[in-house]
Amino acid sequence: MYGVVTRNEPELEWAEFDRGFYEVKDVTGRAAEPVANAVNMVSCFGDNKAAADNPDLVPVSDEGEPATRDRPYFDWAYVCPTHERYREGLLEIIEDAAEVNPDVRLDDVGFPREEYCHCDRCEAAFAESDVDDWGAWRADVITEFVAEARERVPGDLSLTLYPDPYPGHIHDRAGTDPEALAEYVDEFVVPIYDMAYTTTYWLEIIARGFVDALETPFSIELYAVDVDIDNLVHATEVASEYAESVLFGYDASNARATIRRLEADARDGEQFGPQ
Repeated sequence: MYGVVTRNEPELEWAEFDRGFYEVKDVTGRAAEPVANAVNMVSCFGDNKAAADNPDLVPVSDEGEPATRDRPYFDWAYVCPTHERYREGLLEIIEDAAEVNPDVRLDDVGFPREEYCHCDRCEAAFAESDVDDWGAWRADVITEFVAEARERVPGDLSLTLYPDPYPGHIHDRAGTDPEALAEYVDEFVVPIYDMAYTTTYWLEIIARGFVDALETPFSIELYAVDVDIDNLVHATEVASEYAESVLFGYDASNARATIRRLEADARDGEQFGPQ
């Protein structure tokens, strides 16, 4: 199966796509009304606007560095997952989306990196908890949030994972524990992004790693913007060997051309009767 991830509602109707994911909240903080003909997708703890408007929301590292785009390793700003008012707002967005389409996808779920968050709120919550290990406490925070989201989603709940299948890495980096989250999640989505896909051995390595790491079905999301069609076709063929479906991010025209090429190649390869 092939799907599209888009901010443009008309693209959801294109016949080439078996599935559609529509961003109702993205990392810029832009919001849109949920739609009935797609899985509505919510960026949870990535939010440039919220972080800029309210610095109290931003996670801080053990050295006091805020998780904003000023850091060389962050493409967007983050919000601390323990901020109750923000979490409540997210859950309202998720509930509103689920009322329009019962399936929802959660994106950007987790802490920014291993060294986050050491804000006063997180330090106090950890001290008051009955968990001795900092990493385990962070994972409990994220799992609890996903469990609360699950209660508001009557259909399938999808969740984006950081693309690192090495044992323990996602848990340590973001506080996301795939084994614990599997109780609440129907599908994981692994975005394996590249600007060119001129080589794909690394894509195959990551995809195969997730086959071993996950029992829950997963899809792979490829970046489609300005990628050469031949390269995107090859990347899709590799991803299809491991994932339940392949999704294309943010360039529906390139995605459609890729799917048409794949379908044409499949027809050309058909053989009927004795040769």
